[in-house]
Amino acid sequence: MLTDAWTKAQAFILIYLCLYAGIFFSALLSIAIPGSIIGMLLLFVLLSFQLVPPLRLKPGCYVLIRHMALLFVPIGVGVMNYYQQLAAQLGPIVVSCAASTVLVMVVVGLSFHYVHCERSIAGQPQDAGDR
Repeated sequence: MLTDAWTKAQAFILIYLCLYAGIFFSALLSIAIPGSIIGMLLLFVLLSFQLVPPLRLKPGCYVLIRHMALLFVPIGVGVMNYYQQLAAQLGPIVVSCAASTVLVMVVVGLSFHYVHCERSIAGQPQDAGDR
């Protein structure tokens, strides 16, 4: 039981180190990107270059994902503080969400079609049935 708690603690320590490193770099460079985003990118780079093994983070990430719904409660309550402004701008918000959703679906569909379509190979004869 202690080893399980220690592995979860190590995972949380690594995640929080990346978070606070991102906050530090954001404050140091005084850029408009939030520190949490920089920390997430830092964690991505560490995982991509295999400087941190994914199995080391898995226990902590599992706990966070398991309780993700609970982590969204403060955000939902915070949004309710701006109810009047959201109600006044409901039309533009809905239109922009719908338009951006359609745009993303079209771009993803066209990208998928482009990537997965069959192309002729240079130097090889084409089949008569393909014409």
